[in-house]
Amino acid sequence: MTLLIIAYLGGALTILSPCILPILPFVFARAGQPFIRSTLPMLTGMAATFALVATLAAVGGSWAIHANEYGRFAAIVLLAIFGVSLLSPRIASMVARPVVDFGNSLLNASDKPGSAPTAASSLILGVATGLLWAPCAGPILGLVLTGAALQGANIQTTLLLVAYAAGAATSLALALIAGGRMFAALKQSLGISERIRQVLGAAILAGVAAIALGLDTGFLARLSYASTTAFEQAVLDRLHANPAAGARSEAVGNGTTVAAAGAMQPPFRSSLPDEGYAPSLNGAVEWLNSPPLTTEQLRGKVVLVDFWTYSCINCIRTTPYVRAWAEKYKEQGLVVIGVHAPEFAFEKKIDNVRRAVDDFKIGYPVAIDNDYTIWRAFGNSYWPAHYLIDASGRIRYHHFGEGNYDQTEQAIQDLLREAGSDMEASAPVAPDAKGAEAGPDTKNIRSGETYLGYKRATSFASRENLSADASRQYSVAEPTLNEWGLSGIWTVGAEQATLDQANGGIAYRFSARDLHLVLGPGAAAKPVRFKVTIDGKAPGADHGADTDAGGNGTVTSTRLYQLIRQSGDVEARTFEIRFLDAGVEAYAFTFG
Repeated sequence: MTLLIIAYLGGALTILSPCILPILPFVFARAGQPFIRSTLPMLTGMAATFALVATLAAVGGSWAIHANEYGRFAAIVLLAIFGVSLLSPRIASMVARPVVDFGNSLLNASDKPGSAPTAASSLILGVATGLLWAPCAGPILGLVLTGAALQGANIQTTLLLVAYAAGAATSLALALIAGGRMFAALKQSLGISERIRQVLGAAILAGVAAIALGLDTGFLARLSYASTTAFEQAVLDRLHANPAAGARSEAVGNGTTVAAAGAMQPPFRSSLPDEGYAPSLNGAVEWLNSPPLTTEQLRGKVVLVDFWTYSCINCIRTTPYVRAWAEKYKEQGLVVIGVHAPEFAFEKKIDNVRRAVDDFKIGYPVAIDNDYTIWRAFGNSYWPAHYLIDASGRIRYHHFGEGNYDQTEQAIQDLLREAGSDMEASAPVAPDAKGAEAGPDTKNIRSGETYLGYKRATSFASRENLSADASRQYSVAEPTLNEWGLSGIWTVGAEQATLDQANGGIAYRFSARDLHLVLGPGAAAKPVRFKVTIDGKAPGADHGADTDAGGNGTVTSTRLYQLIRQSGDVEARTFEIRFLDAGVEAYAFTFG
């Protein structure tokens, strides 16, 4: 229920997004019409169509992408006819009388006085609008689509997308009611009904042109990234926070009770809440650094379960703390278990995970949860996620994402004391993290995670349209902030873009201290050489951990590569990487 509320509120916030602007003229064209017969069917059709298309995009393949492209084209044509018939029915009749007659009969957009819209015509207008609706993928929609990608087609995915669409429909309905009253007042006081129709027709045609030119998913979407992400993140933080957050904060600094002289000191009891028995750890396809462990075997121990995946930058930055806790508290009874739940297909390869475990110097047990069995048992939705289990096998604390390290460590100490440890209070760990493991510069991040596979690709700036699962020549000029593009011959798959011929490149205009890119050598597994530039020059002191001052580097395994770390003031820069060999696979940009 909480996720449904979050999805609904996230949809409602889309009214604040500039990328919704091309949709508004289609909605306001129904201003002043009966709500039940006109407004409600249109909004229902729009919400239902968006939920259906988004579900197919989340769980489908290239056929879903092509189907959506055809649907957008059909919707553009249909709504252009609607706009022309509003602007001038005479012109519409001269251009294409049969088609316009059909459009007018569907949309009830004729200029006959007293004509009333039908529920069917409004529903069809809503379906066409839904096909064009491209809301900005902020944190809330990203959470819904990530869950769909992990769990496949299911009723929960569709319900969440319906809730998201219903939220947007609600905010649009409120705007429409306000707009309807304004238009009614204009009609009564000024008698300019025909002018209003013509203005609406012009606005609709302008919206059609914006959508046909890709402005709804390009320029306006980029504006939306900055304008609504903070609102959506605030909703997530407030409604999807750990329900025991208040109790956790009370536990910080909790000590033993001072007894009267000569009396026995009562056993320590942490004020951390009881969140129920921990689920089973069964279902991992393999264990690294340990034989399989069960919750029964771990009774009497305090257990930290860390959900992670090895190319996730947030997980990478958390790993130094998890390593330090495992080392510091192992003699006191703490057992750390990493549950590796993959985001990309390459992270399901056990050899890749084994190599990552070695690279990150992880010595604690790691359960490879390729089928998401443990993930689902915990009801988890995040990378990274930490769950603390007490000595009796009950969950007493959990935290999602980076940060709150001191609070998590205090919870570890509390549960260890509760289990009987006589450990003394100590300062929290302070890992000497380097490279990608170093914490982010949160004050200066203006760029967000960006996927290159067509399933979740956004802000694509190449001159050519992105083709799913087909080899194509791409070119890119100068991208604007948070745009990216390909150059050379690439095949874009659902999760990654693969370079078919040498000397292809990727450009991205970003604003952050660090730029990372998840790369792999491809099926041939041969090293791929690359060269990085920033604003057209070698990075020099701004190079990352995986490049030198000249921008040179090599892709040897599939993982996250830190390519840029700005050493001075952080500002918007144009990044470009050119691959000297074919076969490289590029998955996602992240920033820090």
